[in-house]
Amino acid sequence: MKTFASTKRFSNKAGGRNNVALKALIQRVSRARVRVGEETAGEIGAGLFALVGVGREDDESDACLLAERSVHLRICDDGEGLMNLSLLDTGGSLLVVSQFTLLADSRRGRRPSFVAAARPEVAEPLVEAFASRARELGVRTAGGRFGAHMMIEMVADGPVTVMLDSKEKRRG
Repeated sequence: MKTFASTKRFSNKAGGRNNVALKALIQRVSRARVRVGEETAGEIGAGLFALVGVGREDDESDACLLAERSVHLRICDDGEGLMNLSLLDTGGSLLVVSQFTLLADSRRGRRPSFVAAARPEVAEPLVEAFASRARELGVRTAGGRFGAHMMIEMVADGPVTVMLDSKEKRRG
């Protein structure tokens, strides 16, 4: 029986680039907080909550691209009920939490496989690169604690939820 931390589940595949991408599940929130035990690790008011999953062959350019797409994504209300504004336009904040389960493959059986997820020593710096790039773009950014059991509290606004993928080609 394989365990959660088995090497095979988190192995970085050598060779050609696969189709697995760095993913970010973005939710518009009126507030969000992540706790580790009794401690608040990160907290924001209005803005975006990002669950970030890193694939085996992702790199810093994938993380930075996805951070840029996230903060420029026009899913914030413009005051007239239309989603015309980005996080940068509204001055909102970003809460970033690592989420390797976004890379789950549940096509076979009842137990998802996580072989597409990057090893923790690869994933952690890329999640930080995502958050750092958002900060460089002027967004107040908070985060969870990598590898910890976290309790997430958030109030979804809309609800508005968008999945971004670093391998999607940009148009225009």
